[in-house]
Amino acid sequence: MNPDQPQARLNRADGPDHAATVSVEAAFSEHGRNLLVMSGGQLPAAVDQWPGHERAERAETPGGPRRGPHQLPSGRHGLQPTFVAANQRDRILASVGPAVAELGYTEMSVEAIVARAGVSRRTFYEHFKNKEDAFLAAYDAVVLLQARQIRRAYFEETTVRNRLRAGIRAYMDFTASEPDLARMCIVEVLAAGPRAMAKRNEAMRMFAAIIEENIHELIPGCRRAALTAEMIVGGIHEVVMSRILVNRIDELPAMADDLLATILMLDAGADKLGA
Repeated sequence: MNPDQPQARLNRADGPDHAATVSVEAAFSEHGRNLLVMSGGQLPAAVDQWPGHERAERAETPGGPRRGPHQLPSGRHGLQPTFVAANQRDRILASVGPAVAELGYTEMSVEAIVARAGVSRRTFYEHFKNKEDAFLAAYDAVVLLQARQIRRAYFEETTVRNRLRAGIRAYMDFTASEPDLARMCIVEVLAAGPRAMAKRNEAMRMFAAIIEENIHELIPGCRRAALTAEMIVGGIHEVVMSRILVNRIDELPAMADDLLATILMLDAGADKLGA
């Protein structure tokens, strides 16, 4: 199949070969819904709307801590309690990434998070049970926000090749632009316990389902589409992790076309994959 031909369908129900295929839209909605349920349904609209995201740390002065621009005014301020609670929760979420990127999950403490968020330990425990609970909530939020950007870029294109390129580029751009969050979601999640690994696996299944749908477009009747998609996502994940570990994350956006080329190579081996 020519990958530059417009994609005719997103939802497949046209025969036994495609009966179990997950469409791209369904992949976003199904797996995104799973993560949303895991997170309790409380997510900010965008990472850059997290209060203090650009500077999630408390500035210190000789006279003591100085309130950051992301902190609410002290004393009587007339703000609605629901607004205050949401602001405090988002500040905590925004502080998890910098804290875990600097200290590592094992060494990160509740104290490290609240110091960056500019909230008290009491406020922290009003929103989260412990550091694991906060980490998992932040992880879910980042994955869903990342998926929104990928989905937006993906559906702006009309051909398989361009959609794949746009999706990969959006993923690489997001990752390179958020090094702390990238380290949190790619590296430190591995140290955060079985619940974190379950969420990581759910996120990877979402991205694999998207790739799988495109494999079916490139190679109709492919019998190993699910396994191939899993290998592609795992490979991209390893490429990203290796760059994070050596502080070369800025290289990722320029790698999008090369990664796309490896996927399109499947078309050359379509006969073997479809056999």
